[in-house]
Amino acid sequence: MKIVGVTSCIAGIAHTYMAAESLEIAAKKKGYDIKVETRGAIGAENVLTEKDIEEADVVIIASDKEVPKERFSGKPLIEFGTHEAMKNADSIMDRLNEAKIYKAGLQKKVSESSKSSSKESVSFASQTYKHLMNGVSHMIPFVVAGGILIALSFAFGIHAADVEGSLPAALKTIGGNAAFGLMIPVLSGFIAFSIADRPGLAPGMIGGVLAGITRSGFLGGILAGFLAGYIVKFMKEKIKLPSTLEGLMPILIIPVVSSLVVGLIMIYVIGSPVGALNDFLTNWLNNLNGANAVILGLVLGTMISIDMGGILNKVAYAFAVASLTSGQSSMAMAATMAGGMVPPIGLALATKISKKKFTKEEIEAGKTAWILGISFITEGAIPFAAADPGRVLPSTTIGAAVAGALSMLFKCAIAVPHGGAFVFFIPGAVTNLLLYIVAIIVGSIVTAALVTVLKKDIVA
Repeated sequence: MKIVGVTSCIAGIAHTYMAAESLEIAAKKKGYDIKVETRGAIGAENVLTEKDIEEADVVIIASDKEVPKERFSGKPLIEFGTHEAMKNADSIMDRLNEAKIYKAGLQKKVSESSKSSSKESVSFASQTYKHLMNGVSHMIPFVVAGGILIALSFAFGIHAADVEGSLPAALKTIGGNAAFGLMIPVLSGFIAFSIADRPGLAPGMIGGVLAGITRSGFLGGILAGFLAGYIVKFMKEKIKLPSTLEGLMPILIIPVVSSLVVGLIMIYVIGSPVGALNDFLTNWLNNLNGANAVILGLVLGTMISIDMGGILNKVAYAFAVASLTSGQSSMAMAATMAGGMVPPIGLALATKISKKKFTKEEIEAGKTAWILGISFITEGAIPFAAADPGRVLPSTTIGAAVAGALSMLFKCAIAVPHGGAFVFFIPGAVTNLLLYIVAIIVGSIVTAALVTVLKKDIVA
């Protein structure tokens, strides 16, 4: 049997590639020939050719968002999410006979004529989460670039960027003014894009710029994105013009009217109260001390690790990223990153000290988990959790919570939202670096110790 597949997750970083790998391994066990196209953050890789598709017996789509399927018209096609592909790839191979012939023309008519009924099967919360994550995934490169460039400016001295015309000042301008300046408009624009397609982009980004002007920040940007998306969607569905004037809708009526409505609501309704709330949250985070800081660290460490790339993980990460919007180092971001690094590192350590507890495949996965862990890719723990969730998940969650709490207790802060241990080499990127490393090491040891105690020896 010849199989072609496509994998794509919301962020386009880890799940996209891990799902592809799981499908390839499962197909190989069955003796099937498989080629998987990955559509990650850097674009499509291992792209399927017309010949690949023509020769394929079945198509597998493992995606958490919409991917182009017209090219598969006439082929048996079966769809899953990336989590399902990662955890149950073997069972997917046993269910290929369930694939249905995909007809692009019919699918298009269904999506246009009965869109509302097809949405009923997907919860509003799930739709909202997908729209939000679409904005966050497009925003992340701007946050990472801006954060690292700001951190590099600190490497010349904490006040070096104050000297006008200097290289540190240029780095801070590029990172803080340019990259961070685009961060919220991109977030808002692509939330709206996810809801209303291309017409939502302009009013969404305009709303995002106004979120910055009104000081409503990250929260205002999210509201602007959803507001713009649903206003444009409403206009597309409800406003009907004569065929001779339909061409005016996408280039004149929708962008002008939607931008005006979104702009007025942002200025006169949303801006002031959300700006005040944003200032309150920023001050609250900056003034956290003692037990309150430790509790927040525990919560963030737990959320970032408990579902390994799922909803709670993304909510914790989005909260932490929001704390970076002021351009300052963030204790919440440090706690979140520490908690996210611990599960794969702790499990990799466990495979070294308790080899009898793991299969040969898991011991090999442990070698990769070291790299994924220090890179802040929590999903490196998924193969272990999928095999033994009852013992692994409590161990990784407790270890991550400990790391997050210690990071807060030690008043560690970080200026970048990603990069893991690789940003440790940038002077000024991490406040209290040595204690931060201690927090991660202690959390990893806790995870390894708990796994060693809870897991049973593998019987040969």
